[in-house]
Order: sequence, then structure tokens, then C-alpha cells
Amino acid sequence: MRHGRAALAISFFAQGALFALLVTRIPAIQDRYGISDGLLPVFLAAVPILAGLGSVATEYVVKRIRPSAVLRWVQPVVALVLLLLGAGDQLWMAAVTLALFGVCVGGLDASMNMLGVSLQHTYGRSIMLGFHASYSLGGIVGACLAWSGAHWHISLVALYGPVVAVLIPLTLVASRWYADQEQPSVTEVGGEKQAVVMRLLMPLCLVMAFAYIGDSTVSNWSAKYLQDTLHSSEQLSTVPYAVYMVTTLIGRSVGDFGVRRYGAAPVVRLGTVLAMAGFAVVAVAPGAWVGMLGFTLLGLGLCVIVPQTFAAAGRMFPGASDSAIARLNIFNYVGFLVGSPLVGALGDVWSYRGAMLVPMVLVGATLLYAKSFEAGPAGYGVGHERPSTVDVG
Repeated sequence: MRHGRAALAISFFAQGALFALLVTRIPAIQDRYGISDGLLPVFLAAVPILAGLGSVATEYVVKRIRPSAVLRWVQPVVALVLLLLGAGDQLWMAAVTLALFGVCVGGLDASMNMLGVSLQHTYGRSIMLGFHASYSLGGIVGACLAWSGAHWHISLVALYGPVVAVLIPLTLVASRWYADQEQPSVTEVGGEKQAVVMRLLMPLCLVMAFAYIGDSTVSNWSAKYLQDTLHSSEQLSTVPYAVYMVTTLIGRSVGDFGVRRYGAAPVVRLGTVLAMAGFAVVAVAPGAWVGMLGFTLLGLGLCVIVPQTFAAAGRMFPGASDSAIARLNIFNYVGFLVGSPLVGALGDVWSYRGAMLVPMVLVGATLLYAKSFEAGPAGYGVGHERPSTVDVG
């Protein structure tokens, strides 16, 4: 299991790096393909929509093929598609590669989290935040590489090529140790075959969407907010997202210890309160440095919600966790799709300070659903992590 855990952490790291290399170089991709400002939002919106479809398809694929096999082959495809995106120069090539990237990322995200939840079930203690910490670390590395590419005017294909050449062999070798775990028998979940009931899963789906609305607000609007509203310099406006990513890494690195000691629900409640405080500080900040403090709180707060939402879905439907996670993962993309245009529209018709209060309220709704993070198998009351008598990690 130690090998399986390390291998999956490598997969999360690689995905974080690849995704960061895409989203941080959107302006360069737009220039390369001559995508107009009016057409760019259509391209960007298509990616999460198709990722949602990829997640839906993965629910059915894993009924015949193990999640580890899906992850083993879809991750190199994502890397190759990114390289093709950097190498093309025709608009139709951008459309095709971004569509393939979206579909494959949906399957990649779903299968990664399926394996993470099943490993956590076997360990009997919280390890999901650690996997997402690896994703955050990959995102930081990818963003730094993207900054270097922009600073030194490196072409997209020259930037993406070496990264893909390293990550594909790395993930293929690591995939030898992916650890699929059998889902619990029917006797463990009440003696009957379990199916995912969307009515019961929906609170977690809403939490997932709200968390990604908050996350997309930071990734898409932090730089503009600091520069246009808080009147920072152009250089300083690039710092909040980097600070957000670093605090996300720190929070996820230590979050599993908090879950093991206090339980998932208290950690999620604390994270929600910190995130709400972060949005509030950003909204009322008199200057750039106070705004940076707000984005720091946001990173520390939001970082725990998504991993624990996946883990809670696995506990709620232990006999059908793969299906529950595939469906829950769709709301990742719903939040990402809604968050950026929501804040932008509110900022244009109202004010960007006021717009920051809307994701604050939405993320705060997580407090209403905190009991869902305590639930055991659907219909069987509160569940808890079983104590580990041996440290297998």
C-alpha cells in the first residue's frame, strides 16, 4: 500500500503540473492560434463541459475496467494532447486538442480520486489531503515553469516538450504500483447491493461546486482585483495566486493530521470559516497587502474542502464509491464553469468588492452541509475512520 500511495501521489503531482502549464499560458495559446477575445470564452467553457462528460463516461468504464487501468493510460494521453496543443497553429487544431484535453481530464480526475478514496478506505485513516497536496505542489512547479517560459520567450512546444518527456515515463513507471482496492462487500453496507442516491449525494455536490466557485474566483480574478481595485503594481498583482497555491500546499500537507485527530466535519467547518474570512478581508481591504492576507486565508480555508468532499462521498456510498466520485467530480467543473463569469458579471454591473461577497456566501453554505462529512454508509448513520493499529504509511 505504501508503493500504491506514493505512485498515486506522483500521478496527482503530474496532473497539477500539466493543468497549471495549460491555464497559466492561455494568453500565449490565444496568440499562437489567433483566437479572438470573443471566441476565447467559448473555447475555455468547452473544456470543463467536456471534462464533465468525461467524468460521466468514466463511471461506466470503471464497471468493466479498473480505475488504475483508466488512469494508467489516460494520463499520458493528457500530456501528449498538451504537447500537440503547443505544437499546432490552426484554429481547428486548437478546438480538437482542447476538446480531447477536456474529455481526458474528466476521466483522469475521476479515476485519480477513485483510487485515492479506495486507498483511504484500506488505510482506515485520512490520506486524501496528502494526495491533493501533491497536486498543489505540481501546480506550483508548473506555474513556475510557465513563468520561466514567458520570461525567456520560450515557445509553447519547447516548454511543453521536455515536461511531457519527463512526466509520461514517470507516470507510466509509477502506474505499476497503482493499488486498486476491492469495494466493501454488501454485508459491510447493510447486507444489500448499494446504489448511488443523488438526493443523498447532492449536498456534497453543492459543496464541491461552491468550493470550485471560490477557487476559480482566485485563479481568474485575483490579479485583476489587486491591480484594478486595490491599485497594486503589475508585478505585485501576480503574487496572490502564487501565495494562494503555497498556502493550499501547506494546508493540505498538514490537513490529514487534523482530520485524524478531530474528524472530517470539524476540519471542513474550520476551513469554511477561514475561507469566508478570506473573502471578507479581500472585499474590504484598503490596500494590496491586506488583500494578500485575504488570499492567504482563502488558500488555507478552501484547500481542505475538496479532498474531504471526495472522501465523504466514499464513506457515504462505500459499496458504490467509484460511481459516487464520478458523479461528484462533475460538480468540480460546474463550479469552475460558473465561478469566473459570475464574478466578472457582478463586478461589471455592481463592483468587484461586492462581487467577492457572493462566493463568500456560497462557500459559507458548506456549514449547512457539514453533517454530510460525518455520514457513514447511506442510511446507516454516522461513520468514523477505523483506528489504525499499525502505521502502514
